[in-house]
Amino acid sequence: MEEIRTVTTKDMLTVYVYGEIDHHSAKGIRTQIDRYILMQKPSSVRLELSGVTFMDSSGLGLIMGRYALCTDVGCSLCVLNPTDAVARIIFMAGLEKIVPIERTQK
Repeated sequence: MEEIRTVTTKDMLTVYVYGEIDHHSAKGIRTQIDRYILMQKPSSVRLELSGVTFMDSSGLGLIMGRYALCTDVGCSLCVLNPTDAVARIIFMAGLEKIVPIERTQK
């Protein structure tokens, strides 16, 4: 089961995503994240993906869509701490050339 949790500090929104991101869950996750971005209008958004156990191409779409929304509202987006499996998908798609990937955990 997927879920998200958010933490806002100053003007930064960090969204912790847990569980699976696939075609069944992506729409609900996307809707929740968009609501937070549009309500809070942060200067930066971080998608923390260390709790994601599975991600398919729907997850790539989720990231790209949040990148587009962030660009539209004038904030930046980065992906934090993707698991090795998630990072592999991101790098295979070349998404790291558009959305920065940061690792704060070992």
